[in-house]
Order: sequence, then C-alpha cells, then structure tokens
Amino acid sequence: MVLILQIFSTSFCSNVSSSVSPTCQLQKQFLVNGIHKTGDVVLGGLFEVHFFSVLPELSFTSEPQEPICHGFNVLGFRQFQTMAFTIDEINRNSNLLPNVTLGYSIYDNCVTVGVGFRAALSMASGQGDQFLFDNNCIGPPPVLGIVGDSSSTHCIAISAVLGLYRVPMVSYFATCSCLSDRQQFPSFFRTIPSDAFQVRAMLQILKRFGWTWVGLLISDDDYGLHAARSLQSDLAQSGGGCLAYLEVLPWSNDTAELRRIVNVMKKSTARVVIGFTHESQMINVVKQNVTGLQWIASEAWTAATGLQTPNLMPYLGGTLGIAIRRGEIPELRDFLLRIRPDSDPNNHYNNNIVRQFWEYTFQCRFSPPPAGWLDTGGALCTGQEDLENVATTFLDMSDLRPEYNVYKAVYALAYALDDMLQCVPGRGPFSGHSCASLQKLQPWQLLYYLEKINFTTAFGDQVSFDVNGDALPIYDVMNWRWLPDGSTKVQTVGVVKKSASTGEELTLDEDRIFWNFDSKQPPRSVCSENCPTGTRIARRKGEPVCCFDCIPCSEGKFSNETDSMQCISCPEDFWSSPQRDHCIPKRIEFLSYHEPLGICLTTASLLGTLICTIVLGVFIYHRTTPIVRANNSELSFLLLLSLKLCFLCSLLFIGRPRRWTCQLRHAAFGISFVLCVSCILVKTMVVLAVFKASKPGGGASLKWFGAVQQRGTVLVLTSIQAAICTAWLVSSSPAPHKNTQYHSDILVYECAIGSTVGFAVLLGYIGLLAILSFLLAFLARKLPDNFNEAKLITFSMLIFCAVWVAFIPAYINSPGKYADAVEVFAILASSFGLLVALFGQKCYIILLKPERNTKKVVMGRGSSKYNT
Repeated sequence: MVLILQIFSTSFCSNVSSSVSPTCQLQKQFLVNGIHKTGDVVLGGLFEVHFFSVLPELSFTSEPQEPICHGFNVLGFRQFQTMAFTIDEINRNSNLLPNVTLGYSIYDNCVTVGVGFRAALSMASGQGDQFLFDNNCIGPPPVLGIVGDSSSTHCIAISAVLGLYRVPMVSYFATCSCLSDRQQFPSFFRTIPSDAFQVRAMLQILKRFGWTWVGLLISDDDYGLHAARSLQSDLAQSGGGCLAYLEVLPWSNDTAELRRIVNVMKKSTARVVIGFTHESQMINVVKQNVTGLQWIASEAWTAATGLQTPNLMPYLGGTLGIAIRRGEIPELRDFLLRIRPDSDPNNHYNNNIVRQFWEYTFQCRFSPPPAGWLDTGGALCTGQEDLENVATTFLDMSDLRPEYNVYKAVYALAYALDDMLQCVPGRGPFSGHSCASLQKLQPWQLLYYLEKINFTTAFGDQVSFDVNGDALPIYDVMNWRWLPDGSTKVQTVGVVKKSASTGEELTLDEDRIFWNFDSKQPPRSVCSENCPTGTRIARRKGEPVCCFDCIPCSEGKFSNETDSMQCISCPEDFWSSPQRDHCIPKRIEFLSYHEPLGICLTTASLLGTLICTIVLGVFIYHRTTPIVRANNSELSFLLLLSLKLCFLCSLLFIGRPRRWTCQLRHAAFGISFVLCVSCILVKTMVVLAVFKASKPGGGASLKWFGAVQQRGTVLVLTSIQAAICTAWLVSSSPAPHKNTQYHSDILVYECAIGSTVGFAVLLGYIGLLAILSFLLAFLARKLPDNFNEAKLITFSMLIFCAVWVAFIPAYINSPGKYADAVEVFAILASSFGLLVALFGQKCYIILLKPERNTKKVVMGRGSSKYNT
C-alpha cells in the first residue's frame, strides 16, 4: 500500500514541471473499455459493464496482458451511458455552470477490484492512456471527482486511497454502512441510502407483519457482512425479532455447502428469509427447490430480471424487496438511440465498448474484431442496425433506479462545482477568504461545497448529504407478482423514507401485495406465539429471546398486555381476575346481618334479650312472692339486667367493623359478663352467709354482708373490669383491620384486638371470678335445698366455664368472620346457660306451680313433695 501511495502521489502529470525529461515513460495502463470527452473540467466514472473478467496468467516472463471482460451487462452499460447523457444535459443548461464545459472519462471495472482500482488511480492522476503523448508525461488535468463505484468492496478500496488526497467520490450503488465512517472515507459520498437505513426499513416491514423469527442469507463480501452486523445490532436494540439462522452464501457453486444451507432453511420454523445477496447467489439457492418461504430482498436483487422468470416464481413469487428509488430521466431514451459504433471513428476507446454492446445486442461481429471481442458466431455488424427493432431492456425507461442515482450523483458534483465558481473573492471559505479558480481547481476544494449542496431534481426528489456523506434516504418497497398467465410483474407497493420533520416512515399499501401462499395472506413467522394477557414471558435457556414459554400469572398478579415480561401485583384491596388479565375488588367478608349465620346469631341474641326481659318482668310482677324474695330479688334483678346486656353486646360482633364497634364490643362484653358473674358470686356468698346465720351464734355473719355490702362488692368487682377496659382502650385500642392472611382473594374485615395482653387480662379476670363462684357454689352444694341455690349456681358456672374454655382454641383456629361467630356463640351459649340454670326452675314454679310459691314451702315447712 505504501508503494501504491508513493506512485500515486508522484504521478499527477498535470502538475509535473515542463522541465521533466522527455524520455520519461509511464507504466502501461490496461484500460480499454471506456468512453471519454474533453472539457474544462473532467468528471470520472466507474461502472459494471461486464459481469466478470478473466485475469491473464502471471508468469513474469513476458509483458503482462490486459484482463479479458466477459458477460456483457446491458443495464450496466445503460448506467454507463446515463453519466454521459447527464453531462451533455448539463452542458446544454445555460443556468448551471455557464461558460464551463464538463468532460468525462468513464470506465468499465469488469467487476474486478484491480481493474476498478487501476482506473480510479489513472483518472485521479491524469494518466489515462488516451490522453498521453509519446515520450512525455504531460496530459490533460486529472478528473475533479469520480462517480462510482457500484460495489461496496470496490468503493472501500478505492475511496480509502482517494480520501487521502481528498478526491471526491460519489457512488450510486455502494450501500455498505461502513462507508459512512468519515474518519476512514473523508471524501466519499453516495446518492443511494446506506444499508443501515435499508436494514431499518426491513425491520419496519417485519414489525408491520409481526414477523419476529427470520432467517438471513448474506453474500461473502463487505456488502453482506456489514449488513448482517447492522441487522443483528438493530434487532438486538429494538427487541423486535431474532435470527433463526445466519448463513453466508459461497460465491462458487459449492453444491455441498448450498445443500447444507438449504437443509438449515427447510428445518427451521422461520418462514421469512432476508437476502442480502447478489443475483447470481440467489439463483444458486432457489434452484435447490426452496418453497413455502416469504423472501425479503435487498436492493441488490430486488430488480434483478434474471430472477423474475416463470420457472423461478414458484419459489420467489410474493417477494417483498427494498428497491432504489425509481425516477424519470427525460430524453435519456433519445440519447441512447443515438449511440452508434461509428459515432466517433477516430476515438478507438469510445468505439471499443460501444462495439461490444452492439455485438451483444444484435448478435453480430465487427471485422476485424476489436480487442476483447467475444466471438458470437453471428453475422457481420454494419453499425447501421436499428436499436428500436430489437427486444432489449436497454431502452426500457419504466424502471430507472440505478440510472436515477447516477443522474443525481453527476448533478451533485455539477451543483457543487457551480457553487464553488460563484464564490465572491474576499468572501470565500478558504485561507484568507479566498475562492477557487477554474485554472487552479483542486479536488479538496470541491469537498467543501459538495457537503453543502441542496437541490431538487426534475422528478421532485430533494438531494443533499448529511455529515457522513449519505443522501437523504428513500426506498421503494417492491412486490413480485405472479400473474395468472405465468408472467411476472414487479410492482411498487410502498415507500420508506426519512425526513427531517417526521423521521423514518413506512407507507405500505397492503391490499396490493401478492402473497404466494394458498391462504393469500401474510405468513406467520414467530419462534413462539405471543403470550396473551394474563401470562408472562419465560425465556428458554440457551435459545434466542424470541423463543419463550407463556407462564400464567400467579394469584394476585395480572398482565393486561400481550408479551408482558412480568406480571404486576394487584393493589392491596384488589385481586386478579380468573383470567389474570385485570384486577377486581377483593370479595369482602365479615359476619353480616344478611347471611344465614348472622341472621341466626342475631335472632338468638334478640331472643335471649326478650327472654331476659320477660323473666325480669315476671320477677318484678311477682317480686312480693316468697320465692322471689327468698332469692335476693335485688341481685336477681341486677343479674337479669346484666344477662340482657350480655345478649345485646353480641350484636356488636355482627356487621361491618367500625372503629366505635371495635372499641365497644370487647369493653361491653367484658363489663357485662363481670357484672353478671359478680352478681352470681355475691349471691353465692349470700347463700353461705344466710346458712351460717341460721346456726346458733351465726347472726353476725349476715350482719356484715347486708344489702349495702352486696351492692358495693358488685360495684367494686365490676369497676376493676372497667378499669382494665379503659387501660386497654387508651394504650392499644382495638381498630378495624383488613386481613388477607386467611384467604388471598378475600378481604376479611375484622377488629384487631390491639393488645393481646389487654384481651387476655379481660378474659382472665372473667375466668377468675367464674372459677371463684364455681368453687364457692361447689362448697355450698350440700346445704339444705330450701335455703340455697348452690346446686343451680354450680351447674351454671360449670356450663359457663366449659363454654369459655372451649372458646379459646376455637377462637384461635377460626379464620375471619368465623372467629367473631365463635365469640358470639360463646356469649350466647354462656348467657343462655346462666339464664336457664338460674331462672328456669324459678320461672317454672312462679308461672306453672304457684302452689309451691309459698313461704311455708320455701321455708321447708310444707309437704315434702314441695321441697325445693
């Protein structure tokens, strides 16, 4: 490379002093396929006029021969001639570059890096052998800029060298995103969008149809490798898809390798394949009978006529392709019709490539054959054949795509040159505010203006370059249609472009797209189907991110979008729906008045209250009878009142818990039952005192336990419970609580007791009084029946203690509202036990056996059958 640069840097013959020795001789150049025109400023061009070339054997025993180009490319030749036409059009335009004539020097690169590289060096250095005179090194000035090349690989090699000397190069077909690197390629521009934009355009198509699982075939060159790198990077960043496989197509017809690649494609579940390849490689692939695939074509083969044949359409029909923007070039067809092999008989170079075109088109040969001539075996060419009388794509102006880019590239250089020559001295951009002059133009001066050009073509497209030398990107989206008569048609179905205002935008007419499937609908190409709402994505270990399983959201979580990465927890008062796609309010549970259990307990509570009221009324009504008076009527009335309060306090445990009910329920329960048990305890103590007073010398015992002492004892014992409740409410008051521990989907409204110690002390105090009453009654059980209630009190306390001993484990193990129900049941059961045990027999005698409600019977003086 150093040697090449040294040769290049010393070979600008236009700058060689006239004092150079006339015996200087330049190395022979093998550049025979070209056309040339002199002008004040010369522009160069590189095009693919042949499909391939055969390099001569290098024995180094004789003078190296020029390479032989084979396979004439008619469309490449049309692009070749488009540059010549554009320069002629500019020369006829008095508004652009007035008084300046543009010339051209255009070469065929024969699809070989070496040929194209040598042509570029020759043009840039002014050593084109068509301009050289014998025995001197003085020729015309070098080209000011080069249009080309068509290959990314060629442009990388050529522009890397031209960039060192700031020679502008504007490509019409090189798309590799690597060429946007301004550090490596400072003088490179292009009128075709970068592959980076093409890749993004393809990703937009994939996203439009929901294709997330695709295969990728690439060519083994800079074009394919850089496209693959860009596609993988953009896929990873967007998260919109994955590659099922990536295969590099060989340039040679390697049958074994092609078979392996085809087997990978057939085994894959991906039904969409992107091809960043060339026409010849695609032909090798589709010949392997690859069917049932949706192809996405890069611009390299979207418009390839060699693939658009009836025998290949069963495989390629329905292809969606990214194509270079189609344009219109008025009068180009008339210019092409004027091409003749004898239009310039004195210019061997112009005639050579035109004669090859003529021989290929009319299948004839000139005599004697020119260098590089291909023996067609046909008749002799006269040069007067009519192009309009032969079927050729050369004159088809309906699909000008690369040609339109060539047209824009030439105009870009022309507008930059025009701006440069209109510079006002003293206001120029160069050193000392100077301007460039036509007599001393330098290629690097043109770069400044080329970066700033902005014009609109006659077709209405805006042309400008960004900071990387890329043109404003725009592509057509093409669809390969298979017509019923077996013919093919490639139609435009959309546009993808980028503008400063809207960014990248894809416009697609889906109704016009032909799908080569029985369903006539877009195929489905995913590794895993979308996860519906109510599920989340679970990645499969060791597989691409597009391959996953759908896991239902757990209870209490939901996902309301497809392909959710995680499930969202419902708010505290909500629970996930059965489908797990939204949250619903949790079912609220508490011991309600409207449910059967609540109705039963409420009825029992009210019934107990009613019975207490009736018994109290009976006792008040019969308060003067002996049985009521003998059983301490005042304590009995107070006991009935406390039992009534016990029945009523159970209602506080039913219904939705409120703050006041939570605070009141346990306080009311505790005080009511202490009042009740206190009355029973005092009654027991009274029975013992009365019996002791009935013995000789025992009257003093009754004196010290009179009515005042009885009331005081009940008041003191009840006040202690009231103090316990007050301390509990002040220190850690019970409060409403939403409990989710019992059932995750049920919101249990309950009263949190606040302080477990407070609740335990409250129950413990009741239990203490109950046990004390039970023990005293148990000691007095053998006293004469007529003088005491010991047996009844013992039985009642036995029921009371049994109920509350059973209550504790039942309460602890009952969830939610059933804990309240257990407590209510315990209250009612103990209250009914006390009511029946203590007042059942008395009410029976008062109401049904009034003959036993006499002082004589009560005092034990009556008949023994009435003894109590």
